[in-house]
Amino acid sequence: MLGNFLIGLREGLEAALVVSILVAYLVKTGRRDLLPRIWSGIALAVGVCTAITVGLAALERQLTFESQELIGGGLSIVAVGFVTWMIFWMAGAARTIGAELRGRVDAAAEGGRWGLVLVAVLAVGREGLETTLFLYTATRQATDGGERSSAEPILAALLGIAVAVALGYLMYRGAISINLTRFFTWTGAFLVVVAAGVLAYGVHDLQEAGLLPGLNTLAFDVSEQIPPSSWYGTLLKGVFNFSPATTVLEATAWLLYAVPTMTLFLLGVRRRAVPSTPKVPTHA
Repeated sequence: MLGNFLIGLREGLEAALVVSILVAYLVKTGRRDLLPRIWSGIALAVGVCTAITVGLAALERQLTFESQELIGGGLSIVAVGFVTWMIFWMAGAARTIGAELRGRVDAAAEGGRWGLVLVAVLAVGREGLETTLFLYTATRQATDGGERSSAEPILAALLGIAVAVALGYLMYRGAISINLTRFFTWTGAFLVVVAAGVLAYGVHDLQEAGLLPGLNTLAFDVSEQIPPSSWYGTLLKGVFNFSPATTVLEATAWLLYAVPTMTLFLLGVRRRAVPSTPKVPTHA
């Protein structure tokens, strides 16, 4: 699914970019002996994220339907918060992330043995945690809470991560050059729409759990025009989490998130794109 592929690609590219900067800086400064600490931190971060994913899946099987919907809805809202922060942070930090990471490496290298391990864990683990939560909620929504096979969204995410790893390696080797600011701008705008769909479905989960009212109060129902079983219904569901039968509360949550978030994001992009005009000194 395009949404999960994009999440895997974007988050994977962020992690690959971080790793390539860390490794390249240590190699260029003649500190190859510190590379095992970076790899140890990356392995630890991947292990923690994998354990969280397995734990969430195991926990869900032991819960009642209402409890599953309650946890799924809550995690959807948390995932949207993570992704929103990531969208705005990366849009502004794409140009300065290298200098920031190099400063952290220098400080950690002068400290204790675990300093660089911690830098790698925090740098890669952040993207991993965001990916874990977002893909967990997106997979539940794409499979109706586990009623259908979840192989497709997971494979799509893994394919996105694999492409990101390949791009990161090519960037490290100097084979390709990507305009990261433009990349994160376009993917950020698309992910605002995807996150709005995740939020709306999270609200639907909470309605099914009985925490929020209005489960049977529909804003619109286009199930006849867009059957959920059709290829285009499946496509809209998988990419944008579109529900043909949307409640008033779902539609309200979508609008209250998508409109101001997209507006602020585009205004920020426009502000960063306009070069500042140097002040001309005035003379008496």
